[in-house]
Amino acid sequence: MKTVFIKPAEAERKWFVIDAEGKALGRVAAKAASIVRGKEKPIFAPHQEVGDFVVVINADKILVTGRKAQQKRYYHHTGYVGGLKSETFEKLIARRPAAPVQLAVKGMLPKGPLGRKLLKNVKVYAGATHPHAAQNPTSITLP
Repeated sequence: MKTVFIKPAEAERKWFVIDAEGKALGRVAAKAASIVRGKEKPIFAPHQEVGDFVVVINADKILVTGRKAQQKRYYHHTGYVGGLKSETFEKLIARRPAAPVQLAVKGMLPKGPLGRKLLKNVKVYAGATHPHAAQNPTSITLP
């Protein structure tokens, strides 16, 4: 059988909404990354952008189990000597409510130019409203 290559411009792209309220961080991020990557489509190719768009709402109400809220740490470096900064999940979600979901999805996507391009197809919002109603997104329910 011959391999079929689809041009990214010709791929049918849909929009999906995931409500993260009361859901585990990893489950929401894994589902979003899979959809954005296009792994649920028969035309999936690991080197192409053929996935769909994902809108994650209620990111500020995401759950982490156990003591991860106090123990899970997010790191970044300022670029200066001794500039490694860290903060806990609690502090990060208080400061930037959508950041934990965005970072979790980013970590599940491929590294490099393709991953950075795919990350632009994920829209994360802290509240229940989003400006993508015109795209008629389909709602996805997670267990």
